[in-house]
Amino acid sequence: MTATALDSTSAEDRASSPPPRLALAPSRTPGALLDGAWWPRSRDLTAELPALITVLDPLWGRITHVTVNPTFWPAIPRRVPVDGHVVRVGWFQAEQDPHKLLLLSYTAGRWDLLVIPPQTDPATAAWLMTAATGPLRTLTASALVERAESRRIVAESDRAGEEVWDSEGGHGARVLAQDGPT
Repeated sequence: MTATALDSTSAEDRASSPPPRLALAPSRTPGALLDGAWWPRSRDLTAELPALITVLDPLWGRITHVTVNPTFWPAIPRRVPVDGHVVRVGWFQAEQDPHKLLLLSYTAGRWDLLVIPPQTDPATAAWLMTAATGPLRTLTASALVERAESRRIVAESDRAGEEVWDSEGGHGARVLAQDGPT
């Protein structure tokens, strides 16, 4: 895949953006692979990153660099202006998990966030945010997304089975049997 480098957006575009959907782990845990999860509303880094960085700067120190894997990002800006400073954006295709965002601060270090695909249903996104901020956090970002997809498929299959059972009189038949003949 080819990554497209863009310049930046205007301050008016960023001012109207809603707050990021974000869950952060309570503290850095030795051996943890993720420091939290971010659920962007779109695949537009230029529109999404300013709100995220604005929230993280006071918590983690000024974020100076962000890296992504270009697999799921159609355009990657070189720089994104955020509240009076510029955040440089880079990408690594082979070296970085496609479902991870890496944030760097000169003063405080590095953080890895799971990037939840924007089209993810709210229940799956909530599960992913919880898993990415739990005490162990030993799964990679892509492994978490795969596990969440498996859970979603199983849940849909279970619901479909219940609907068939109900449509064949399963649930209704049980209620009639409990109530007795009429």
